[in-house]
Parts: sequence; structure tokens; C-alpha cells
Amino acid sequence: ESGEPSEWKKYSSYHIKTDPDQDDKASEIRLCSFARPHMRAFHCAWWCFFIAFFIWFAIAPLLSEIRDDIGITKQDVWTSSIVGVGGTILMRFVMGPMCDKYGARVLFMLILCFAS
Repeated sequence: ESGEPSEWKKYSSYHIKTDPDQDDKASEIRLCSFARPHMRAFHCAWWCFFIAFFIWFAIAPLLSEIRDDIGITKQDVWTSSIVGVGGTILMRFVMGPMCDKYGARVLFMLILCFAS
């Protein structure tokens, strides 16, 4: 031994380019690869966000038809829209600390299961 501290590395080689000066952080992103858990989590996250976004805004074009079918007034439609936005703002304040404590993936899964 030369007396120099040896740097601990989890892996001796990587399948992607890394920067050894930044603790082997990736210096490239392979977006179409599902080989690593990081990219699988990334793709699941954007896909879940897309589904949630699509569901949230899918009702707008059908609103007049839905309003007539269930017999509510324009005022009821406006009230439901305001309650939806207000609920979103409230849930951001509630979910922020919960995500820090339990993790975003667990809570996102629970919300999607509960909302479906």
C-alpha cells in the first residue's frame, strides 16, 4: 500500500459513460433504454403524469354533454371546477411533506389507485 486512501466504487465498470471527477455520475442519458431501474422509473413517472394530465383535462370537451345528462346548472359546473383547482392546491401542501416521508412513488400509486 502506498498510504493513499483508496476511493470506494460500487461498480468497476458501467454500461454508460460516466464522469469519474463527479463520483461516477452519468454523462449521457439513454432515453430509449429500459435496462436500468433509473430509466424504468423515469418512464413510469412520465407515463403516469401523462395519464393523470389526460384524465384531468379529458372532461372539458364533453362538459356540455355531461351537464345536460346529469342535469346540473352552469353555476354547478363552475363550482366543481373551482373545487377541483382548490383541492389540487390543498393536496400539494399535504402531499409535499408526505412525499418527503414516504416517497413519491408510493403516494402516486396510492392516489392513482384511489382515484380510479
